Amino acid sequence: MTSATILSDLGTEILIPICAVIGILFSLFQWYLVSQVKLVAEKPDADGKNGFTESLIEEEEGVNDHTVVQKCAEIQNAISEGATSFLFTEYQYVGVFMVIFAVLIFVFLGSVEGFSTSSKTCTYDTTKMCKPALMTAVFSTVSFLLGAITSVVSGFLGMKIATYANARTTLEARKGVSKAFIVAFRSGAVMGFLLAANGLLVLYITINLFKIYYGDDWEGLFESITGYGLGGSSMALFGRVGGGIYTKAADVGADLVGKVERNIPEDDPRNPAVIADNVGDNVGDIAGMGSDLFGSYAESSCAALVVASISSFGNTHDFTSMMYPLTVSSVGIIVCLITTLFATDFFEVKTVKQIEPSLKNQLIISTVLMTIGIAIVSWIALPSSFTIFNFGTQKVVKNWQLFLCVCVGLWAGLVIGFVTEYYTSNAYSPVQDVADSCRTGAATNVIFGLALGYKSVIIPIFAIAISIFVSFTFAAMYGVAVAALGMLSTIATGLAIDAYGPISDNAGGIAEMAGMSHRIRERTDALDAAGNTTAAIGKGFAIGSAALVSLALFGAFVSRAEITTVDVLTPKVFIGLLVGAMLPYWFSAMTMKSVGKAALKMVEEVRRQFNTIPGLMEGTAKPDYATCVKISTDASIKEMIPPGALVMLTPLIVGIFFGVETLSGVLAGSLVSGVQIAISASNTGGAWDNAKKYIEAGVSEHAKSLGPKGSDPHKAAVIGDTIGDPLKDTSGPSLNILIKLMAVESLVFAPFFATHGGLLFKLF
Repeated sequence: MTSATILSDLGTEILIPICAVIGILFSLFQWYLVSQVKLVAEKPDADGKNGFTESLIEEEEGVNDHTVVQKCAEIQNAISEGATSFLFTEYQYVGVFMVIFAVLIFVFLGSVEGFSTSSKTCTYDTTKMCKPALMTAVFSTVSFLLGAITSVVSGFLGMKIATYANARTTLEARKGVSKAFIVAFRSGAVMGFLLAANGLLVLYITINLFKIYYGDDWEGLFESITGYGLGGSSMALFGRVGGGIYTKAADVGADLVGKVERNIPEDDPRNPAVIADNVGDNVGDIAGMGSDLFGSYAESSCAALVVASISSFGNTHDFTSMMYPLTVSSVGIIVCLITTLFATDFFEVKTVKQIEPSLKNQLIISTVLMTIGIAIVSWIALPSSFTIFNFGTQKVVKNWQLFLCVCVGLWAGLVIGFVTEYYTSNAYSPVQDVADSCRTGAATNVIFGLALGYKSVIIPIFAIAISIFVSFTFAAMYGVAVAALGMLSTIATGLAIDAYGPISDNAGGIAEMAGMSHRIRERTDALDAAGNTTAAIGKGFAIGSAALVSLALFGAFVSRAEITTVDVLTPKVFIGLLVGAMLPYWFSAMTMKSVGKAALKMVEEVRRQFNTIPGLMEGTAKPDYATCVKISTDASIKEMIPPGALVMLTPLIVGIFFGVETLSGVLAGSLVSGVQIAISASNTGGAWDNAKKYIEAGVSEHAKSLGPKGSDPHKAAVIGDTIGDPLKDTSGPSLNILIKLMAVESLVFAPFFATHGGLLFKLF
């Protein structure tokens, strides 16, 4: 049936770890390059360094101004300390949760066979004996903890790198846009490669260690590996929600009092919430985003591995083709490495106009190169024909069909990225229309923005739908899982351009706070506006991949829970669909209200300081930044628990009381409605933000007619931007975790639900 692969098992065992190590080394090298920008005032004798004197260029920009460098270092220090202390506080709470949930996993999965230690017959192949359910419980718990720790570390390292690079970007901006762009982009790449390589390496090592115990029982082995995805995503949920509430409470508070009431610029050092706002960019957009994409990546790998373990790969114990998902990811690291060099070394960004195209080219180059990479991997790492488990039957698949499955996901990701860019970048008409509607006040701005968000859902949904149809037709659920992996295969580049946004945002804030010249602020603003769009593209990727991932996990869950068909016409399933579709709304309501409540406290505190601290507006007295940081921290820690509990408990409650059919309905419902809200929320917010930036920059005649800063249209734009903040940075991006997390959790607990679930229906 199956013919051998060109790449030997030994080749696979060498290739995957080597690619991961190359990724880690590359990120350390990029970090070394960033660290070459010094945060200490240069000594006067700087001429001998490059063999020529730079001091002439630097005089006019005030580069040799020691106080500026010192100020930048101080501000960076404050931001870094704030972010670190917040993450430590958050991880303490999340750590408690991890332990409780790990115990739950062990108890629930161990009780499937009544904690017996004897071998059982396998679920899919009844002729073989498999390891006891108790051991699967132990190993699932271990992989859950490993995934959780990897996720936390990824987020934390990302935050550390971003706070290390922000002031360095500001200082480089004195020498021109191109230097600043390279520092910001390189530090983004550090995060992207560290995360992609770490996730791959830890997963690969875990599989090999578990194999020592499981031996030939691959079904049990890969079932217990699913805990890795659950750990990754459950940490991401708290990181995303907590960080999102933190950053937006500060942002909304700073904007409403600073810009609208007091008419001072964004990131003005007189504004008490300004440090909290900049800390928020790092804990929400960087640490949260890092954990989020790591979770997607871990889950799509897990979904693919689970389905493969019960297909011909698993039955014939073909290690190379079994590891196909990991091989694709490791080639992705190499492809992204080449792509990164295009932005930093082959083509240099010289003017402001080249920033966005350069970041867009990153996506195109990585996608094109990755297509070639996938073709090679599919040719050498897969047999020419094999079978894939498809709801009880085995489906014959050719290797070129699997190649198409991965490509369809990869290209759908690019399409989603570009559509997102079209709807959120102020270079195109949608955002310009929104900006134009600010002439008549905030209400029309809000109406236009909402319409834009709803409209921006159309093409991404078609892209996701087509990729699902194609990949499912070719290779059943395995096809969908590898399509999700295809979308995430260029994760290192995606994360690099995504982390670039908050870093340049912070750089602008530091420039303003350190009192640097207007020209420098213009440069950092240009970097930041491009960063807003790339952040929206990153969110588009995260949402699109979440849809594919959760469908693949859904398929794995349905197979594992031994449901052959999910029939929408049965009441059990239909009520699940309705409730599932409602969950994203409930979840969004919680997160948005949390931001609103925290912002309210923040606004009151900022107003109080402006009214009671004498000399604050004149700039003679310093504001009390620490109180604002504390408000944000306390609010986000307190408010992240209820939405987190909602997501984590729903599958458990539904599975235990209503059984697997209703749960499959809930998963399908939440997937269908969650994707729509997530895309529209993040694009609406992104468009409002860039409409405001469009008016502020005043590049075109149209933009000039709308304002300088402080005009009525500009104030209307600020209000739109403030409404969009919780949409694009709290509820929108957290929703994709809701979709994935419920699916992966259901998959992990599937053996328990299948044997002991549905208590209420058993009573009647």
